[in-house]
Amino acid sequence: MNYYEAFLLGIIQGLTEFLPISSSAHLVLTEHFLGLKEPGVLFELMVHFGTLLSVLLYFRKRILGMITSVFVRDISADKRMIIYLTVGTIPAVIAALLFEDFFVDAFSSPILVSVLLMVTGVILLATRFAKDKKLSINIPRSLIIGAGQALSILPGISRSGTTISTGLFLGINPYEAAEFSFLLSIPAICGAIIFKARSILTIQSGIFGPYLLATITSFLTGILAVYILLSLIRKGQFTYFGIYCLIVGGIALYYFV
Repeated sequence: MNYYEAFLLGIIQGLTEFLPISSSAHLVLTEHFLGLKEPGVLFELMVHFGTLLSVLLYFRKRILGMITSVFVRDISADKRMIIYLTVGTIPAVIAALLFEDFFVDAFSSPILVSVLLMVTGVILLATRFAKDKKLSINIPRSLIIGAGQALSILPGISRSGTTISTGLFLGINPYEAAEFSFLLSIPAICGAIIFKARSILTIQSGIFGPYLLATITSFLTGILAVYILLSLIRKGQFTYFGIYCLIVGGIALYYFV
């Protein structure tokens, strides 16, 4: 992988990790469209680490509040959020352990990825009919949202799109659903990095430069994506991403069939 390819894939990862348009789908389709060699697990972990830093930076005050709440006896909103995030992470952990081979094989099929990207588009457009009941996150709702995150392990199913949409369907306030989705990405990304930690130790000096560039690029564009999505959520323009997913998925499906 050269620096140009690393820069391009870093931008794609950073923008699409938090925008509800599936980062995995865009990486897979870009690699097939441009004939790029599959970067492998190590590259994916490094660019995911870049996007992890993005959400940590943006929500630093909320995260600090959750950390300090651990040392306080009272049950605060921050301490409850830790419980909700833990519960919401469980479905993805179970799915990853039980169906790891199936999920890995799915990445090799651009046709399947294209179809699943269109499924994401339908899910996003369906949120137009969701009603904001001003409900908040609780244990049952966090578990259901976590089930949506488990489904998004499939390439083409957007993690942020599925989790936010699930929250909207449950009647949760759009901004709160988006915030929970971003915070839920932290244990998910950390878990993936820890699970594949051995690969990081085997990095070759020749690819360190491009991989580092991709990580920095994904970090910077990840911050931009967080601001963009939260802004569009406030304006009620979340469903526009559904149209994008249907168009891109349809074009890709036509190309690969």
